[in-house]
Amino acid sequence: MPRETARRGMTGRAVVSLVVLAATVYLLLTTAPRLGLDLRGGTQIVLETKDSPTVTADAETTDRTLEVLRRRVDALGVAEPMLARSGDNRIIVELPGVRDPREAVEVIGRTAQLSFHPVLAPGAADSRVLNDESGQPITLGPAALTGEGVDEALSSVDSQGGGWLVSVDFKGDAGRAWERLTGQAACSPPGDPARRVAIALDDKVISSPQVSPQVACGVGIVGGSTQITGRFSPAEAKDLALLINAGALPTPVEIIEQRTVGPTLGAAAIDASARAAVIGLALTALFLLAVYRLAGLIAVGALVAYAAVSYAALLAVGATLTLPGLAGFVLAIGMAVDATVLVFERAREEHSVKRGGSLPRSVSRGFSGALSAIVDSNVTTLLAAGLLFWLASGPVRGFGVTLSIGVVVALFISLVLTRLLLHLTMRGVVARRSRLSGLTHEGRVRRWVNRRDPGFLGKPRRWLMVAGAVVIAAIAGLFVAGPNLGVEFTGGRVVEYSTSAPADVERVRDAVSDAGFPRAVVQTSGEKDISVRTEPIDEDATERIRAAVASVAGDATEIRDEQIGPSLGAELRTKAVIALGLAVLAQLIYLAVRFDWRLGVATVAALAQDVLIILGIFAWLGKSMDGVFLAALLTVIGYSVNDSVVVFDRVREVRGQRRKEPFSRVVGTAVLQTLPRTINTGIGVLFVLGALLFLGDGSLADFALALLLGLVAGTVSTVATAGPVAILLDERWPGAGRPVRKASPARQRDDNGAVV
Repeated sequence: MPRETARRGMTGRAVVSLVVLAATVYLLLTTAPRLGLDLRGGTQIVLETKDSPTVTADAETTDRTLEVLRRRVDALGVAEPMLARSGDNRIIVELPGVRDPREAVEVIGRTAQLSFHPVLAPGAADSRVLNDESGQPITLGPAALTGEGVDEALSSVDSQGGGWLVSVDFKGDAGRAWERLTGQAACSPPGDPARRVAIALDDKVISSPQVSPQVACGVGIVGGSTQITGRFSPAEAKDLALLINAGALPTPVEIIEQRTVGPTLGAAAIDASARAAVIGLALTALFLLAVYRLAGLIAVGALVAYAAVSYAALLAVGATLTLPGLAGFVLAIGMAVDATVLVFERAREEHSVKRGGSLPRSVSRGFSGALSAIVDSNVTTLLAAGLLFWLASGPVRGFGVTLSIGVVVALFISLVLTRLLLHLTMRGVVARRSRLSGLTHEGRVRRWVNRRDPGFLGKPRRWLMVAGAVVIAAIAGLFVAGPNLGVEFTGGRVVEYSTSAPADVERVRDAVSDAGFPRAVVQTSGEKDISVRTEPIDEDATERIRAAVASVAGDATEIRDEQIGPSLGAELRTKAVIALGLAVLAQLIYLAVRFDWRLGVATVAALAQDVLIILGIFAWLGKSMDGVFLAALLTVIGYSVNDSVVVFDRVREVRGQRRKEPFSRVVGTAVLQTLPRTINTGIGVLFVLGALLFLGDGSLADFALALLLGLVAGTVSTVATAGPVAILLDERWPGAGRPVRKASPARQRDDNGAVV
């Protein structure tokens, strides 16, 4: 029966794998990708804020308007947009891959002033006359409440017929104001116009229903919610809910310009990055084949499947693909090998170090032994990704989506597809000639590890002193050299030129770069115009840019020169920091539950050290800290936590086996036992990063540099910081790494049903 159960389990994995791979092929063949502004270009809209009777359209009001617009654009499903203030009262919005620009313009440009009014008798004092939804005149009293009192709005089908409706939930005192408004209307008899309540959007009545006869006079509609009906179409109901949720614009806006813009990156940069990605992945594949032989071939196949399934999932959710996003995606492919390497190294350990035995049984034990580390490391990453998605906005939210998809797919590939492939191949001739598998010999790293003394962490304070000195040296760069923040954080300048004939934008990019502005964003704007966006510059620098454009285009007439604000505004940065802080807290809580609080604190300490070191080194090198750097930093955080979790999972296991051994030796043993996984995974990722660093585009080279620093810092900090911190906490509060009760050995069976 156990053997039959194992056979059914493998059959289930085979069916699930076939279904997922079939769906992947279908999506790849039928779904076109949505490319970002850097790869494809998009629609540029220039908005101008206007004075209202109560609000002056100044820089502060325009910034608040920009954040409302950002929420609307996010709700429209446009990922990776660019929004920035230009001057005191203009906003530039660039939307990649928008299918219907006119609809987007209509939605994001509406003021969306929502208000709820009592309906009065004609001629009443302090009233105004508008047409209701049927076109008949209706007299409205002063607004009883506004859209600021709305908590959430959702569109849904009207169960009573008549199209779609929008459900509105109120917050705070707005719920009681709604009760008073409807209670007053309920005092008029049915059929009387005064029994109606008018709901207006931008001074247009969209719904004016009568209060139900069941509502008592003076009581009103309780519960703090209502429904807006008006025979809306699905699109109208969705847009209305979007506008209500995003909030009203602080001041009216006027669309003064709309045009098509070209991609911000040139074909040469895209081709260079693509070549770097292919070369890096090819080197990773060769490395896996050299180290793990047949098992390495399976790992390569699993990585190809991971790439295909992840890309198909991104297509399915409609994610917008940008070059930094694709670079991160390529890196995720390299890091996805981590779970597979964990299994391979555990299988080697089970076979040659602990018990020996048959190859299939060693592989099964490898999966069983690595399972908790795989799950714990991926769950901590998924917690962070989920919170970044729910709480942040803009590119940080997009990163959360990509990261979540990558984690889920990695779990499927490692625990379902890879296990199925190993089950099918590690038997028969391969089992009899086990050296072909690549899983039955120790490997050079493990042979070196077996000769090392695990007591090297016996003096943790010395390790922390060295780590502290490195952190202080790095932090000094933030004060001495200062951070070089990119245009997304500081704002900059946009200069636009009209050329006498269409210019080759690739040549213009090269000329502007040679003039001393390698990070300037150069793109076509309209049919013949060229737009250059760069950091804040003086008039001499502007003239050098104009001369560079003219050297290629023959003639360049300046038609626009404006200062722009940061595209990553204060509200977005605040949300990102809050989301990141809560993500770290959630990881700490999870690790405290799964391991204990000491190891959780040690993990967070190592994470903080990695972030500070990368920030400091970039400051010393004068590298730009822009949106691409932010994505790299978020990736480093995930990698740092994963590395610590893998080591601490082994700490828990070793401590369960060696209860009387000093905790410093337990941690040292865990570090040494997981070192083969750390080195082999790191080398695989290193090939991808090295190719991006030396062969990729300038901004992606910095992206790769940040990740390369994070890879080294994350590996070192696990040993030099996380381990010593855990040891010191255990000295002060004993009990770190307490073992978890495991199932009885008699109940653990391999894939063939045999007891392991």
